[in-house]
Order: sequence, then C-alpha cells, then structure tokens
Amino acid sequence: MSPRHGSGEAPRSPDASMTLLNEFYRRPLDAGYAEAAARRAAGSEPRRTRRSTAGLVALAVGLGLGATAATLALRQPASSVLEARALLESQIEQRSAEADAIQADITTMTDEIATLQEDLLGDEGQPVRDQIDADAVQAGVMPVTGSGLRLVLTDAPSDDPDVVDPSLRVQDVDLQVVVNGLWAAGAEAIAVNGQRLTATTAIRSAGDAVLVDLVPLNSPYTVEAVGDPVGMQTEVARASAGQHLATLRTNWGIGVQLTSQSKLELPGTGLVTMYAARVPAESVVPAPSPSAEGAPDGAGVTGSAGPTGRDGT
Repeated sequence: MSPRHGSGEAPRSPDASMTLLNEFYRRPLDAGYAEAAARRAAGSEPRRTRRSTAGLVALAVGLGLGATAATLALRQPASSVLEARALLESQIEQRSAEADAIQADITTMTDEIATLQEDLLGDEGQPVRDQIDADAVQAGVMPVTGSGLRLVLTDAPSDDPDVVDPSLRVQDVDLQVVVNGLWAAGAEAIAVNGQRLTATTAIRSAGDAVLVDLVPLNSPYTVEAVGDPVGMQTEVARASAGQHLATLRTNWGIGVQLTSQSKLELPGTGLVTMYAARVPAESVVPAPSPSAEGAPDGAGVTGSAGPTGRDGT
C-alpha cells in the first residue's frame, strides 16, 4: 500500500531497489584501491611494493648466477679426466716419434741394401737387377708408374638415410670380383684407394667398412690397375667381372665409372716380412685355394665367404 499524503514518513526514491548498482557506477574502486591509485599517480609507490620488486630482482639474479655456476661446473671435466687425457696425449706423441724414428731407420737400411746390391752385382749383373726389379713389382714392394684403368665404385643413394640397406653398398665381394677380373685381364699392379695389393692381400668386410689388409676403406672405392688399358677393358667386359659390374649398376644403382688413364702412380708396400711354417707329417694338409686365372704368382684376392645380399652374384 502506498503511503498516505500528509503523513510523517519520507517519500521513497523511485530507484531505491537499484542502490547497489548505483553505488557501483558512482565508485568503481573501493577506498583502498582508490588510495593506491592516487599514490601511484602522485609518484609515491608504497614501500611494500618497492621492497617486493627489489626482492624479486635479487632472487632472479641469484638464480641466474647459480644456473651459470652449475653449467660451468658440468662442462669443466674433473681433474682426473684432465690428467688421463694429458697422459694419453704424451704417450701418443712419444709413440709417434718412435715410429717416425723407426721408419727413418728402415729407409736408411733399405738404401744401404740397394747400394750393397749395386756394388756386389757390378756392371755384369744387369740381368739380375732387372729380374729383381720385376720381382719387386709383382710383389708390390716397389712403386709403379704407367698407363692403365681406373674404376670407381660408389654406394647407391638411399631414399631414407636413417635406414641402412647393405645391398645398396659396395661390398667386399664386389671388390674381390673386380680385382680378380683385372688380374685375369693382365694387370701388372693394382691398388684400391691407395692400398697396393700383393699376393697375400685379403679384402674383407667389418661392419659397414671394407678392409684391405686390415686398413678400413669407405665409398667411393677407386681401383687402379697398371697395364694395357685397351686389352684389360676388353677382357674385363667379356669376363664375369664385367657382368658383375653391369648387375651392380642396373639392379642396385651402384655407381660404376671405368676410365682409361695415360698415367697412374701406384705406391709400394715397402719391405715385406716373410713367415714360414711347418706342418707335422701326421697332419692332413688342406688343398691350396685356387687363385685367379692370370694373376701373377697367386695374386688372387681372397675374402669373407658370408652372404653378399645380392641375388645371383
């Protein structure tokens, strides 16, 4: 019921029910926030805020210094590791110096032996010297220079470098077939990646690497053969080695590049240590392994007999 006119009760405001909303619009900040805003506008920050900011800055600097010190401590090796490394380095330098000195002695003695041979044979021993030189070339002791063939075998490219496919790589059996084919074609001297092949050379595999006399080699494999380039190229193309190379290039995508060279320089192996063995009479002597046809003095190359991963090769 509305109040009667003329009564002592004060009239009610029309928006009395909206007092809370009206107060919110009139004063959006309470007294505490309003006072802080006024101080910030006047340029006088509260001491509590300044102290909090300074504390945070000091904490950040301390954490940064601690992280830097920890990183440096982790990167710096321990003193025992440094001492072991220094010891190994000194031993390596010492052994290298000893090896160089021994190699120098070997070179000096080799020159002395050659001089003594010249003095002993004299002018009448020229045929003997020629025979010695020929035998040294076949044995791989002396370096050889002449025309010949250069064959470069390169691993096939892989679509996924993280997946290793042995069939796309040049294997030890591939080099064996090629080298024996060159011997059979009339090669006088052969080297693979600078490693001279002799009658006792073995080409084997060890993991992803191919070993030539225990020296690891990697792709590309450069096979150099001194001899008649035209005749060797014709004979290799006719023999099984040429068919093997064609299979590598066609079926497996392995790079095969055969070129004729007017001058090749093959290194020598130096002096070769010969060993002798005796078999007891009661023991059974195994039959000697067949060497490549045409190879000088059994210069056919042997290797591992494991699976090659290539069908029909």
